[in-house]
Amino acid sequence: MENKHLNMLAVDFGASSGRTIWGEFTGSKLTVQEIHRFANEPVELGGSLYWDFLRLFHELKKGVRAFKQVTSKTPASIAVDTWGVDYGLVDGNGNLLGNPYHYRDARTNATMETCFKSIPRTELFERTGIQPLQFNTIFQLLAWQQSCTRPVGEDVRLLFMPDLFHYYLSGVKATEYTIASTSGLLDPAARSWNRELLGKLPFAQSLFTDIVMPGTQLGTLRSELREELAIGSVPVVAAASHDTASAVVSIPALTNNYAFISCGTWSLMGVETDKPVINEWSERWSFTNEGGAEQKIRLLKNIMGLWLLQECKRHWELEGDSLTYAQMQEMAAVHKHNASYVDPEDPVFLAPGHMPDRIRAYCRDTGQTVPQTKPEIIRCILESLSMKFKQTLDEIEFLLGRRLEHIHMVGGGIQNTLLCQLTANATGRTVFAGPIEATAIGNILMQAKAHGEVGSLNEIRQVVIDSFPPDRYVPADTDAWQEAYQSYKKIDESKSE
Repeated sequence: MENKHLNMLAVDFGASSGRTIWGEFTGSKLTVQEIHRFANEPVELGGSLYWDFLRLFHELKKGVRAFKQVTSKTPASIAVDTWGVDYGLVDGNGNLLGNPYHYRDARTNATMETCFKSIPRTELFERTGIQPLQFNTIFQLLAWQQSCTRPVGEDVRLLFMPDLFHYYLSGVKATEYTIASTSGLLDPAARSWNRELLGKLPFAQSLFTDIVMPGTQLGTLRSELREELAIGSVPVVAAASHDTASAVVSIPALTNNYAFISCGTWSLMGVETDKPVINEWSERWSFTNEGGAEQKIRLLKNIMGLWLLQECKRHWELEGDSLTYAQMQEMAAVHKHNASYVDPEDPVFLAPGHMPDRIRAYCRDTGQTVPQTKPEIIRCILESLSMKFKQTLDEIEFLLGRRLEHIHMVGGGIQNTLLCQLTANATGRTVFAGPIEATAIGNILMQAKAHGEVGSLNEIRQVVIDSFPPDRYVPADTDAWQEAYQSYKKIDESKSE
């Protein structure tokens, strides 16, 4: 097959920002260029937290216009990826039934325990392979059902966030596999809706649309959008619509002897497997089995990641001290004598607001030195993340029964080079960092797969290797870090007692 020169658009919505990326693929190499960036901030209204979907769709259209302003080329396709679990409801006339709730909204605080009365926690994990977390779609739907004041029509459909964008782009209602896998409603072995589980839940099965696999062309832009944007009949592709799934697609490795960390607001750490890993240890350690490209399973742990740093930055800005991330990294690099750790997975850090105070309170409650200054708090966060990565690596190796030789870190978080080095030090593994735009790159190359220009995951990853060589971080002071890790474990164990 003769390779085409493809120009594709990836619209990547993260939990705090979004961007439109233009990718040019020659058949062997890919170049990417950010052409539009925007904030993605939740909106609080009436005591609830929402995503501003209307604004986000407007930003998507601005990204298409930006493409037209920088080039006369025609996009071969467009695809959207987003975070997981959240959704919108659309009726038979195509009306959006309210702005989608944000996963940090408090309405699900008590829903898990209510659910476990009819479906015990262990049974739910065994059926879905998804670690029960209060923001999972299953619990959001139960909270929504409890608050419904009138019956929901049989024509109403649930569309996860990327599927919702794809619907308003193409008019096609479908559910992409990787995003559906975050819901807690799939059969992980069959890779389809768990109809037996759905039969036990108090919402209609008619909510759920057919599942399509990554790299499926859904349709083309609606006629009214083509007219509004003065653009042709551009295909709309369901790439790997969950942002972490797209990021993992672009890992520059052809072997399976590594762990990955998709590093951003959340740090998703795990490995690719052919089958779900569902046992007492994966449940105890809060691992989850999500879908990937080519029907792979992403066995991973959701770690709260750089959210702690982002919230500290926001808090200090409200106090009048605006720091850049580069400045914060430099402050932590200078302050090398950390004396306290936090568990980034602790639910106390989930909600926004007053993050420095919550970090201090955690350290005080666990009998540690309480960090007071900004450098101390930043260093505490970064070292705690690296220790959590070490702990998670140990757990993954136990679940797999083998050693993993190195770690691939991808995503915007790797711009914090100190975190990359601390991760190498703490884990005792060489860290390969890159690409930064991993999610958009994976999105774009799955579009290329839909066009028939790459044929497999390994072919995609060879393109990434050739196009975006990663940076390398070698472990240092491993004995001292192993000793520090034992201190971290004691604090972590004392908190869980």
